[in-house]
Amino acid sequence: MPTQKNGNGLTLLQRFIPDGFSHAATSFVESLKINSVSEKRRRNRAVVTKRRNVYGGRAADLINFYLRLAGIPIRFLSDVRKWRRWEVSCFQMLNGDRFRASVTDPRTISLDKLPGQSLWDHMKAGTLNRRMLRAAAREFRHAHAQQPNGSKTPWSHADASMTNVIYNQKSGRARLIDFEIVHEESLPVLARHADDLRVFLLDMVGTVPASNWLPFAVSFLKAYGNREVVAELRKQLVIPGGLALIWWNVRTNFVKTAQVKRRLKELRAAITSLQTHSANSSNRARQRRRPSMTCQAKRAGMPIAKSRTRAIREMAKAVSPGMPRRLPTKR
Repeated sequence: MPTQKNGNGLTLLQRFIPDGFSHAATSFVESLKINSVSEKRRRNRAVVTKRRNVYGGRAADLINFYLRLAGIPIRFLSDVRKWRRWEVSCFQMLNGDRFRASVTDPRTISLDKLPGQSLWDHMKAGTLNRRMLRAAAREFRHAHAQQPNGSKTPWSHADASMTNVIYNQKSGRARLIDFEIVHEESLPVLARHADDLRVFLLDMVGTVPASNWLPFAVSFLKAYGNREVVAELRKQLVIPGGLALIWWNVRTNFVKTAQVKRRLKELRAAITSLQTHSANSSNRARQRRRPSMTCQAKRAGMPIAKSRTRAIREMAKAVSPGMPRRLPTKR
């Protein structure tokens, strides 16, 4: 696939793919339904059932072909057995403290419905706030520290949109759902975690009012609290070209490019400011510390260095081992 640029900085691929084609291709990708989702009640519990459609595997393979062609490092789990195992294990790993998931039949899984609403619904209703975003950030940080069964690398979501973050108003807890996409194994862990944060933030980039965009985004990143991942995120806040632009349009909900560029530029500057402030604070903290005067902690009965030194000197000047230098005083 050609990627050579012309004089205006556009790739040949971008010149030959008009906007109308991009929108049509995106609509086609969105229309491919891999799983059917429904809600039921089972033994007085609200459950969500996900069933892999008959042609879901083929649809996933078709989308994966596009993702590979576009150089996007995520994949739909097209194999139904791998999908069932991964979806259930991820749900249990992250939400198994109170909720259950199980395989119902060869094409279906059952998941307890989590209480609350998605952050996407809150955002569309105008009720999204910093408390919710901080809860989401803490949950991502917690999830990124987990290791799935049989894996030696930390976990990542690969589809961390706001629709997949459920917030419970009563508990103040955010939880993650929907695990049918995975990152490529070759993608470094740092890049995977940064991509999760990027996907989440891209949902806000076109819907949150301008006055709230930067405060909301910064509050989310501060609560996440991993400087290395946030630094990697800053590198990823760039609009791609070529075929990858189609998926980008899906992630940003077809927001105008000018608005996306402006808001991402603001966020990159804010991240730089956060990193500078954090580095300066660390330097000031180190400068305030005084060097330790002892090489080890003291405990009751331990002689101080001065008395230990005096005792050694006394022993060295003694006539023989065990004989003090001074004779007893006569009375």
